[in-house]
Amino acid sequence: MNRYMPLTGHDSTIPALVIDTQAPLDVLFDAAAYRIRAVTQFLENLAFREEISSDAIVLHDFALLLAIPLRDGCDLLDVIGRKLNSQNLQIKMGGYFYNRLV
Repeated sequence: MNRYMPLTGHDSTIPALVIDTQAPLDVLFDAAAYRIRAVTQFLENLAFREEISSDAIVLHDFALLLAIPLRDGCDLLDVIGRKLNSQNLQIKMGGYFYNRLV
């Protein structure tokens, strides 16, 4: 895995926003959780309003606004999953399989 992974939400030949895939898992998790919680909190506040009157353009803008941090959070969770899978593979290779070969 490359050290810097561009966010998938911004399609560009030269990415300006990237994820450091070598960052500690807790840092990656905090960044993902922050983004996902922000969107969740906004959606919950919106859902519990008594009256919602918006036109299609405003709803489209809200959806786009909320999709960006959700996509970023998913990208971060993807990096976490890859790191955990890599660690599990290294543990298996270093432990069980190595002992079977010796």
